[in-house]
Amino acid sequence: MFARSLTLAVLLAVAGPLLAADGDTPLAQERGKSRPLIIIASSSVDPTLVTLKKSLDEPANKEAFAKHNMVLYTIVSLAGQRNGKDMDAQSTMALIRELKLGVLDKNQAQVILVGKDGEKKIDHKGAIDPKEIFSTIDQMPMAEKEAAAPAPVAPAAEPKSTPQGGKPGKAGKTAPAAPPAGLDD
Repeated sequence: MFARSLTLAVLLAVAGPLLAADGDTPLAQERGKSRPLIIIASSSVDPTLVTLKKSLDEPANKEAFAKHNMVLYTIVSLAGQRNGKDMDAQSTMALIRELKLGVLDKNQAQVILVGKDGEKKIDHKGAIDPKEIFSTIDQMPMAEKEAAAPAPVAPAAEPKSTPQGGKPGKAGKTAPAAPPAGLDD
């Protein structure tokens, strides 16, 4: 009896974090907030990775990248980064699993754009021009573009009190609001 309980406790202790991590993957955290651009390369000197990162650092592309509400994920030899900051191994592996990549080509980098809705919009092997990425985003339906953009709310105006009576400077009672015109029961 004790052996079964111990075995179950060990299995839960090992499997618990793995199951929790699947629901809290990097792409799930980005869904509805931003558009992940993921570059997967076999080495840090991969021409696609170097060229794309350099072109994204240009002022015009950097501005367009921010305007399109994007984040950059890079995975180089199973080491992941999000916007230049290292990710832990568990998050990197969860990202790779969520992308369902299959067999990777070690000779060519892969560039993936994921929309705010969580769907792959671009899955490209080799070099790609940032303008092509931005034009793909611009062609997306408005519903996807505004997936998480809440409508701005105008602040409510406070009712103003009007002075009544003969004493200046003192506020009296406010008049009841008249019902809006054209609304009949």
